[in-house]
Amino acid sequence: MQRLTNGVLLLFAFTVPWEYSLDLGEPWGNIARVAGIIVLAFALFLVLAKGRVRRPGLALWFTLALFLWLCCTAFWTVDMQATLERLRAMLQETIIVWFVWEICEDQDDLRRLLIATLAGCWILAGLTYADALSAHIAGATPIRFSANGQDPNDAARLLDFGFPLAALLFDLTSHRVVRVITLGYFPAGLVAVVLTASRGGVLTAMVAIAGAGALLAWHHPRRMVAGVLISPLLLGFMGLMIPAGPLERLATIPDQLRNGDLNQRVNIWDAGWRSFAEAPWMGHGAGTFVTATGLATGATAHDTALSLMVESGLIGIALALALLVVLVREAIKTRGSLRIGLCTLLAVWGVASLVGTLDETRMTWLLFGIIALAGRVDAEAGTARTDVRTQLVGRLAAPLHGAL
Repeated sequence: MQRLTNGVLLLFAFTVPWEYSLDLGEPWGNIARVAGIIVLAFALFLVLAKGRVRRPGLALWFTLALFLWLCCTAFWTVDMQATLERLRAMLQETIIVWFVWEICEDQDDLRRLLIATLAGCWILAGLTYADALSAHIAGATPIRFSANGQDPNDAARLLDFGFPLAALLFDLTSHRVVRVITLGYFPAGLVAVVLTASRGGVLTAMVAIAGAGALLAWHHPRRMVAGVLISPLLLGFMGLMIPAGPLERLATIPDQLRNGDLNQRVNIWDAGWRSFAEAPWMGHGAGTFVTATGLATGATAHDTALSLMVESGLIGIALALALLVVLVREAIKTRGSLRIGLCTLLAVWGVASLVGTLDETRMTWLLFGIIALAGRVDAEAGTARTDVRTQLVGRLAAPLHGAL
């Protein structure tokens, strides 16, 4: 039962990056939602078979506290329908942290989960290429490309998470095929990010690749130097294969940072701050950012913290910050390349959250679950090593004790 449940969880992690590219329609929803329901069923059977639930860590408690607080906002929400829809989605998203915590046992499970997530990022990159190729065949010249069903900005952010995952896996595994796949993701993922023409995505990719480079340099300095030397050739090749439209849009990044409105985001943020000032402590209700700010239907906050502040107030944002502090602590508690990789993931998430509403994505909660799991298994491995040393010292000291 344990192995089967692990397999279902890996399938779910594989679908998360490209979930919106395969929608099964009502009442099923996208592929990750269906896979999540299956994982929940298997996880419940696993708990019943074991007769116990794994002791929750702090990350789970704060995740639960944040969800319960968002549920409380239903008592004063300005848009009950929007709140109920958000709470239903939030339940499906935050329960992912429990999936990962309850099902995965050890470092091997963690490594397989990372591989499955990176494989999903590869699929997203491939679907982005397919969109660009189909446009080329049709003779169209769009400015932006992305996988079917995916928003270009969201696709770029999801692709960005693949860079630290690839670097971490390269260091954690000695399997030659896996290493080739991980290294190959860097040029493949970067080309896909550029094809989305997401300015925020490209800036976040720089942070992700810098952190990944530091991780690779930790144990593989020669390979890192080789990568730096061949990077001009890769960049030249990218320039030849990428259409002019995305490159022209990305060329406007300096102007947008200097004197632009960041594609109308400044106006959205201004409206969000005004709404936050109207209900600073408890917010306007989960999922009510658009209603509270008076923006057009379909608009988003383009900022995770501002979205939480408007919808759940200072109490909600305090719980979210407490969760992030716990995750940072879990990442720092690990050792070596795992620490660098997890901290890079959190840094990439932090930068991406400045221009995106990431608390509403399954990828966020999957990564949070992975970080919490990594902290737990690393601590358990450290305890096991300490126990072995204690037993060894005891055996060596036993003859001496008898002699005395």
